[in-house]
Amino acid sequence: MALIDPTQAVGDIVKLARTNPMHLAGMGEVPASSQTGISEQSFGDLLMGALGNVNDSQLNAMNLSQKMVTDPKSVNVEDVTIALADANLALSMTKAIVDRALAAYREIINIR
Repeated sequence: MALIDPTQAVGDIVKLARTNPMHLAGMGEVPASSQTGISEQSFGDLLMGALGNVNDSQLNAMNLSQKMVTDPKSVNVEDVTIALADANLALSMTKAIVDRALAAYREIINIR
């Protein structure tokens, strides 16, 4: 790792180089999403995608657990355990986010 030459440091401003194109662009740089061709999505699309991923993990865990009961030799116990833990974590995080969003909404309503 190369250290910064003391002559490069002027005041509190140091020119930083991006090492990963996915990092946020600085002033005067083109955003990483424009460079990679990734289109920007609306908040609603991101939210629906995230909820779809949570639903998919729940369905995957349910299917693996049912398959384990009907045909135990075709499924590893570790895969079922990991899928169930993943689904539980995704659902818990979703519930926590919804609870925080509702609390924030209630707080905004009470400010008036």
